[in-house]
Amino acid sequence: MDRLEELKNKYANALTLVQQQGIRLSHFHVQDNKLFLQGAAPSEEIKNALWNQIKAINPACDDIMADITVDSSLRRPQPASVSKQTYTVKPGDSLSKIAKQFYGDSNDYMRIFEANKDRLNDPNKVQIGQELVIPVGR
Repeated sequence: MDRLEELKNKYANALTLVQQQGIRLSHFHVQDNKLFLQGAAPSEEIKNALWNQIKAINPACDDIMADITVDSSLRRPQPASVSKQTYTVKPGDSLSKIAKQFYGDSNDYMRIFEANKDRLNDPNKVQIGQELVIPVGR
């Protein structure tokens, strides 16, 4: 697998956020063995959400460069996509692991459980392939 594909897989959740939140990328490539993103977010809040996602994946940020500015003229996404995103459960996942990935704290798993009570009966039981709502913000 080439380095771009490897980094795209590693930062898949951050890149999903880019798409869902209307962040416009002007550059997206590997430079100096790092994933290089350059672009603009519709708001400071969305820019910060992207950074939080990147730091949740790799706190050292040693294989990614993100130069994101704020351009308020960009079309903001609809409120529904700002308040939640979805995640498909993969083998080996638990709500704690998913919470750690999205929020940086595995103890936040109950936020995900509460948002998915219509499809989860037990926070310790998730099914591979299950689509979960991930609440964004507090």
